Amino acid sequence: MYYGRVNRRGVSYDTGRVLGINWRPSFDPEIVRGELRIIRDDLHCNTVRICGRDLGRLSAAGSIALDLGLEVWLSPELWGKSRKATIAYLGQAAKAAETLRQASPDGIVLSVASEPTLFTRGIVPGRTLMRRLAYLFREFDTGEHVVPLREFLADAARAARSAFRGPLTYASLIFEDVDWSLLPRR
Repeated sequence: MYYGRVNRRGVSYDTGRVLGINWRPSFDPEIVRGELRIIRDDLHCNTVRICGRDLGRLSAAGSIALDLGLEVWLSPELWGKSRKATIAYLGQAAKAAETLRQASPDGIVLSVASEPTLFTRGIVPGRTLMRRLAYLFREFDTGEHVVPLREFLADAARAARSAFRGPLTYASLIFEDVDWSLLPRR
């Protein structure tokens, strides 16, 4: 099936991912504006995936990107936490994303997760990222991760839809067998 040409050119922008440490400890909106201008003007992007943990930072960067005319793929990330905590966090993130969507109805997409098979506890065994990786290296062929991942994504989509009315997506790993029907674009 051919869906036409995708005309999105973009990069990921880190507002402060947290895995052990905050990868971007300081956040200055003027620096963010300058970096997003570089993404738009020098890299010739029309889309930016805004990643991070702090919902205030995600919202601020998303608002700046929208003001600059970029399409925003908001990617809230609560790495290393349980499925339950991650779903609750996503519900809060959906509210922030909906506020941005109301200001720019066609400018925002919400990602319900980023590679949760690795970064969310409870989809595959292992309390840490390294233990989950080790499990996947040993047990990948069994496909035991598929059902828990699909259950998580269904829960994530419901949490997102509790507040967000725009399109949903998911940042998947290449080996994940994702049921994309769980993420209707509306």
